[in-house]
Amino acid sequence: MRWDAQRLDLEEPSTLPGMPSIRGLLRSVQVPEFPGVTFHEVRAKSALNHVPGDSAMPFGWTINPYRGCLHGCVYCFARRTHEWLEFDSGRDFDSQIVVKTNLVDVLRKELARPSWQREHVALGTNTDPYQRAEGRYRLMPGVIRALADSGTPLSILTKGTLLRRDIPLLTSAAQDVPVGLGVSMAIWDDALHAALEPGVPAPRARLDLVRALADAGLPCGVFLAPVIPGLTDGTDALDAALAAIAAAGATGVTVIPLHLRPGAREWFMTWLRGAHPDLVGRYERLYARRAYVPADYRGWLQRQVAPLLKRHGLDRQPGGTARGAAAGVTDGVPGEEEVGFPAGSLPDAALPVIAPPVPGSGEQTASPGEQLTLV
Repeated sequence: MRWDAQRLDLEEPSTLPGMPSIRGLLRSVQVPEFPGVTFHEVRAKSALNHVPGDSAMPFGWTINPYRGCLHGCVYCFARRTHEWLEFDSGRDFDSQIVVKTNLVDVLRKELARPSWQREHVALGTNTDPYQRAEGRYRLMPGVIRALADSGTPLSILTKGTLLRRDIPLLTSAAQDVPVGLGVSMAIWDDALHAALEPGVPAPRARLDLVRALADAGLPCGVFLAPVIPGLTDGTDALDAALAAIAAAGATGVTVIPLHLRPGAREWFMTWLRGAHPDLVGRYERLYARRAYVPADYRGWLQRQVAPLLKRHGLDRQPGGTARGAAAGVTDGVPGEEEVGFPAGSLPDAALPVIAPPVPGSGEQTASPGEQLTLV
């Protein structure tokens, strides 16, 4: 069941020639600043997406301003969600971007309802709210203001350094409501970064964002995600990454190994066969039966990470308390201490984590423990 405002309807004549149409569509546009990209501007019927109470997620609601993502991450778990719009999970996901242009107006109306209980709202659970499209459409300032004005706690997970633009706004919002922030990064080799996440700002730029958030007094955890077997999971690579993250002032780190769900799996494996054919056999064994790495790999990675977290002072909560051994590597939902928020400082839900599919909503999000897009 698709979200009604984004259901494809071939009788709608308002798209560019040769493009599919989307119910609720205002127009489809291509602009010189984004070569090869089509923006489908729609009028959304709703802004808030409910996460069922039995999902074990530490938040009840999500907002996704965009469908599709200009980050172009080959491994992105959200790719398959584009098929709900009858786009493909490959090039279309990277280039056919659905924009909910009336999102802020709809959100304010929903937040003003007497039934709204000011439950935590998470952003960045499917596609990144600070992808490059946000530079054109500027939806996030209105979203942040609407949530803060209504007394609603919020969290944001991103790979996009455009969040820096909204630091003053987030600082102001944090005076009124709990605000959780997380930045995702995992690839430090420039060539690998360009191949696997071509539209994502460089890791050094994201470290600068973490540092800017810390300087503004905003706690920011880092998701070292996804750790890619055979490519980014070596001790030297992990040590360098965690050293840089600690130096940037991150309030905590969660390490998440690569997951390969349908949609992402085909896209990633095609890339791997061309770029690293020697690793194909290993990946076919690692991911033979499921989208997640097996427990023995996860345990091995934990043993690699634990002493490095200690070495760089990332094994302690901001208040000085030592963390449990499971704080480093997870394929489940991280707790407050795992992303570096002081325990008890935020409501249980105020974490920049990922959400499960929402039955019947059409706003499909990710399953627990998947790697983050950025996400």
